[in-house]
Amino acid sequence: MPRRLSSIAPDWWDYTTLDPDLLETVARLTPRDVERLARPGFRVVMHDTLEEFYLAEALEYVDAWRRSTDDNPVGICGPIGPTEQLPLVARIVNTLQLDVRSGHFWGMDEWYLDGREAPTTHPLSFERADRELCFDRIAARLRMPDAHLHFPKADTAPYRRSWDAGVRCAVMQGGQGDVKHWAFNDPPPRKGRYKDQPPSPAEYRKLATRIVNLHPLTIAQNARTSGGGNVSLVPTQAVSVGPMETWKADKVSIWQAGTHDNPFGQRLTAYMISQRIPDAAVPMSLLADHPNVQFNYYRPGLGTCDVKMR
Repeated sequence: MPRRLSSIAPDWWDYTTLDPDLLETVARLTPRDVERLARPGFRVVMHDTLEEFYLAEALEYVDAWRRSTDDNPVGICGPIGPTEQLPLVARIVNTLQLDVRSGHFWGMDEWYLDGREAPTTHPLSFERADRELCFDRIAARLRMPDAHLHFPKADTAPYRRSWDAGVRCAVMQGGQGDVKHWAFNDPPPRKGRYKDQPPSPAEYRKLATRIVNLHPLTIAQNARTSGGGNVSLVPTQAVSVGPMETWKADKVSIWQAGTHDNPFGQRLTAYMISQRIPDAAVPMSLLADHPNVQFNYYRPGLGTCDVKMR
């Protein structure tokens, strides 16, 4: 029997196509309930201040790069959204005079428009944000060379090869979007062979870095969080790191301050991962099958799912 249509975008899969009983269970979870969702392979960490939250996120960069050597290079894959950790990374490296030249960095994603990746002159360029907020702020004698910075491009082949070039990815960081993605691993359109059911978790996990069409909710979210609400500014396609690369990371660390996803969404993916309910309509839930996942929350940002008229 076909699953129900999305109440957001009927031509797409998303979390509104899930069983209503599951959605109701999730909406009743308290912050303490969320904390108790931890299990072997899935850790839940709560932070009580934003200062602590973003400092801990920044320290994941520093910890990865401190383990790197010329003979055994180590890197981190990082998001745009959140970005508050990026200047802290540069400040820590400079203040402690850490030599991170052997370290590597993978950007998670980039906008795609006019047949190519967005140039760094584009106001929403992710590469530009990474460079301006972090790498350009690290002292030149301490920072890694450009060859160690891997940003996804329209030609995905060089980026994909970088994941198999002898550099260990200690951690892949991410935020969580309204459509429950990491990077731009959005749910797929509801058409063709996926008209009645979304791809199986096994099928979705085979996806590598690729050009993707963005769910309408993702476009609206990026306009809200980065574009001042100007939806027309946001591209409708992107280049995104895939699950294939994600499973090459030793650890996946997701950071939720309550800015990018709402109280319900922050609960939903934690519950599905905890209970091992992977579903491609909720891409983040596929991390239920990854052996080392950590969700990091700003406790006040978890909010409540109570109905309040505003």
